[in-house]
Amino acid sequence: MKTRVYVTLKNGVLDPQGKAIHHALEGLGFSGVNEVRQGKLIELDLADHVGDEEVEAMCRKLLANTVIENFRIERGDAR
Repeated sequence: MKTRVYVTLKNGVLDPQGKAIHHALEGLGFSGVNEVRQGKLIELDLADHVGDEEVEAMCRKLLANTVIENFRIERGDAR
């Protein structure tokens, strides 16, 4: 089963890569961008027997640093 894990920085955590993207967009002439926060998308192809609890455990143990990051899991044919 296709599963997507979205990992983003928690509010209040500095995002230097987001700042660099924002600066680059301004340098390229794009206006109206107030803020940029970057994250990552992890796509997993899991066996049908892998449950939600196991995916959450993967996130907490490896895929996200829960001290500074949040994660969101989408299961199935989410687009």
